[in-house]
Amino acid sequence: MNDTEKRTVTKMIRIYCAAKHGKSKTLCAGCSLLNEYAMNRLERCTFGEDKPTCQKCPVHCYKPDMKSRMQEVMRYSGPRMIFHSPMLAIAHLVKGMKASKKKTPSK
Repeated sequence: MNDTEKRTVTKMIRIYCAAKHGKSKTLCAGCSLLNEYAMNRLERCTFGEDKPTCQKCPVHCYKPDMKSRMQEVMRYSGPRMIFHSPMLAIAHLVKGMKASKKKTPSK
């Protein structure tokens, strides 16, 4: 599994936890559980290195409650990633664009 993907998810959860739960150095218990769950899902992803971004993924492997929590994290942290970790944000955007081009039929 791609380490960049793991670092991106962890960073997003850290941004969210710092803002919403006041935890700047460590994650609160709930966010820590969400991070562990997300890492487990990434480890077991059937797409491996070819995993699309979550929004474009055809397989939604999160339990409904965890999915809604992660969506909340992504909605909050996504726009802020460029300020907190520009390289991860750019890598994520590029990966999303590449995934879109693969699915677009060439003319």
